[in-house]
Amino acid sequence: MTNGQINFDKILKITHELLQIQDLDMLLERMLTEVRNVVGADAGSIYLVEGSKLKFSYTQNNTLQKKLPFGKKLIYSTFSIPINNKSIAGYVANTGVIVNIPDTYQIDGFQPYSFDKKFDEKTGYRTQSMLAVPIKNPTGTVIGVIQLINSLGLDQLIRPFTSTEESIVQLFADSVAIAIENAQMIRAMIVCMNKMVELHDPTETAQHNNRIAAYAVEIYEVWARKKGVPEREIQHNRNILRMAAMLHDVGKISIPVAILKKPHSELTPEERKALKQHTVYGARLFPDIHSSFEEMAQTIALNYHENWDGSGYPGHVRLEDGLPLPGYEKADGSAFGKRGNEIPISARVVAVANAYDDFLHDATVAKENTDKSPKDLAVEKILAGSGKQFDPDVVAAFIGCLDVINSIGERYPDPTK
Repeated sequence: MTNGQINFDKILKITHELLQIQDLDMLLERMLTEVRNVVGADAGSIYLVEGSKLKFSYTQNNTLQKKLPFGKKLIYSTFSIPINNKSIAGYVANTGVIVNIPDTYQIDGFQPYSFDKKFDEKTGYRTQSMLAVPIKNPTGTVIGVIQLINSLGLDQLIRPFTSTEESIVQLFADSVAIAIENAQMIRAMIVCMNKMVELHDPTETAQHNNRIAAYAVEIYEVWARKKGVPEREIQHNRNILRMAAMLHDVGKISIPVAILKKPHSELTPEERKALKQHTVYGARLFPDIHSSFEEMAQTIALNYHENWDGSGYPGHVRLEDGLPLPGYEKADGSAFGKRGNEIPISARVVAVANAYDDFLHDATVAKENTDKSPKDLAVEKILAGSGKQFDPDVVAAFIGCLDVINSIGERYPDPTK
């Protein structure tokens, strides 16, 4: 069997695996990793079409990654460019043709597109060979662009991408297009559910939920690697956690609007009790568990307000009515809270992710502490809650990826900012 046949067979196997990934961000990450490995590209990016724009959605760079401390990830920001012939990715999206460039610094002057050297000048990286391939759905519509950089030979020297590699990447792009559209459809459904919640509670914005979910994935990955969780299990959980965490507050749709819009400090004891029921209501939205995603979504919705020391809510309750389970009833009729490892890890992770974002965007706290930045204040509060509200190991994982978490915040800013 030739190397080309091996690569094509590998593409088919990878495509089958990618079709099982339901979360869009996890899919893009895995896609780029796999296609780079198959053709030996040092770096790459994926752009997705959004209306008349092309959104820079994911990037990887082995050379720059190796310069970082172990366990750290590259920090990047998303941005959008016009779909026109001026940029390389824009040209590919606009025309639907492959562009294969031996050296981006020596592009033929007759070409309509040019290469922007700003990234290279900022990082010291040298972008030489480039292969940009359109991602087309079954109808032939371009839905994105895979852009690969610096093909490395066996001697690790940069060389142009070959025509065989063009064919391999095009096959890959065509094969995964349906996986991208499926993931986009699932994401749209989750966003729709959250939009309904946002109509009830304006604080539950799409950007807030995107941040929580992205934070949670990073925190979980650091925690899991420190605990020695098998790689296959880590990747599986990252995929479903990214989606399930976005629905952490979906139960608020069952809470009266008057309660949700009232400042917490002004809530009556009865209103506080009613508000806490959003955890049970959220879990009830997944009554018949048919997938690991539904199971995790239910687990997070029910448990992410539980505290490490047992002081959280709703505690050991029945889903059907929210009442305490036998043997877990307090004198006041409420349930004893879950504590420590009784709380599922997905909920412990989302608890930290949600609290950090809430602290970070709490205008009251910021006004009372003008000598410190909102980020520093939020981190202090998370550290203060370690061992009480939060799992200490999850807090340690949070601190371990704080730089990535803060870059996520910049990727999903609130509309008013």
